[in-house]
Amino acid sequence: MTGGVTTLPEYSRERLAEARRRENFPIAAWLLRPSRREARASIYGFCRLVDDIGDERLGDPLGQLDLCTEELRACYDGQPTHSVFKRLQPVIRRFALEPGPFERLIAANQQDQELLSYSTWEELDRYCTLSATPVGELVLALEGIRDPDRVALSDSICTGLQLANMWQDVAADRERGRRYLPLEVLLQHGATEDEWRAGKPTPGLRAALAHGVGRARQLLRQGWPLAAAVPGLMRVEMATFILSGLEAADGVLAAGDLVFERKASLPGGARRRALLGATVAWRQRRPPTA
Repeated sequence: MTGGVTTLPEYSRERLAEARRRENFPIAAWLLRPSRREARASIYGFCRLVDDIGDERLGDPLGQLDLCTEELRACYDGQPTHSVFKRLQPVIRRFALEPGPFERLIAANQQDQELLSYSTWEELDRYCTLSATPVGELVLALEGIRDPDRVALSDSICTGLQLANMWQDVAADRERGRRYLPLEVLLQHGATEDEWRAGKPTPGLRAALAHGVGRARQLLRQGWPLAAAVPGLMRVEMATFILSGLEAADGVLAAGDLVFERKASLPGGARRRALLGATVAWRQRRPPTA
């Protein structure tokens, strides 16, 4: 590796469980068979590790992400040494998971260290193919689903969820010097980058953020057919993800100007409403109206 200068933080199962409980879009683990729960938890551990390295600056981010790449390679042709990757290796082997999605997640966090703002939706979409869509692809791959049509629907859902999360976190991202909302959207609504950096709500900033929320909602709704195209109770889970994302988008708008100061939380009872709504909606085979 790197002579012991750079190390990876340890992640116990208890720490990962606590992190998952804080997620806005938690995996409905009780819907899954035990083997799937364990596999999902191992993938989640990988995602949490690389995201925390990229966002929380737990040391030397680029050096630590390079170590993640080495540990990932060892999962395929060697023996990893870090606990997260030790748990991941048997899942990779059992479900024949390709390295590409894991590599893209690492690449997303490497990009976060170097590219701090985006000019166009096209640029942000490319980023989401690194940071968001690999997660859905891995979840589908655990069920042996790899066909382009269902993967495309998953990509739409994952990108919508990622955008909703970005708009919830605009205040924290600004503190990190990041701006995911494309400059073209700011300019379209009469806002400026200086206004964004200042974090002072203006009519243009409000309109630009509402534009971003609308795009997240559109992508989530476009992915709805996946809820009828996956097996068993996974249908309810997919519908829950979509409805949770829509609830989160609503929460951004409901937060009003406070979203420029702190993270927008899910509205009260949002998870419960999403689950109940998903159970009804997928049985009726209709898209969400939320």
